[in-house]
Amino acid sequence: MNHKMKLIASLTSPFARKVRIVAAEKHIEYALVVDVPWADDTHVPEFNPLGKVPVWVLEDGKTLFDSRVIVEYLDSISPVGHLLPKEPRPRITVKRWEALADGITDAAALVFVERKRPDAQRSPEWIQRQLGKVAAGLKAMSEELGNQAWCTGDTFSLADIALGCTLGYLDFRFPEIDWRRAHPNLSELYDRLMQRPAFKETVPAA
Repeated sequence: MNHKMKLIASLTSPFARKVRIVAAEKHIEYALVVDVPWADDTHVPEFNPLGKVPVWVLEDGKTLFDSRVIVEYLDSISPVGHLLPKEPRPRITVKRWEALADGITDAAALVFVERKRPDAQRSPEWIQRQLGKVAAGLKAMSEELGNQAWCTGDTFSLADIALGCTLGYLDFRFPEIDWRRAHPNLSELYDRLMQRPAFKETVPAA
């Protein structure tokens, strides 16, 4: 695999973590470029007009952005351990899991940003609405997982990676959300995921 490929990422971004885990699980080599989009000296907008990470830079300099696009590309370029099924129905099931996990993360990230605003500008109603989405999303994931070993049954997939990144982000930014006690099956799955080197090596830290 060409090592000239680059990932532009923040070490605390759960979406960048998803890409890093997929690349590690697929044994894809790349150069990690750490760039924080909200820093004054950021170069992210030069690679992604939306000013967000992660951004994957291909060998020819073209860029891919949005973690869902990047991980689908990464899964297609390496034959190691496919994380997305080829068949349409199982594939869309995994993508649905990813959409649910990413949606929870999006709602949580909005709360994190809102809480950083000055008191006078902060909207408690907006925060509660987003936290409601987080709670409903966690409940849906727990119910869908049931007593299965992995999100889609017997096989580790992108669904589990997306779920793990969401739960890791909640642990990192929202320690007050006791999702482990509320959903013991999610806790069991997360503990199993954290035994994998790709997860251990990408734990977000302040």
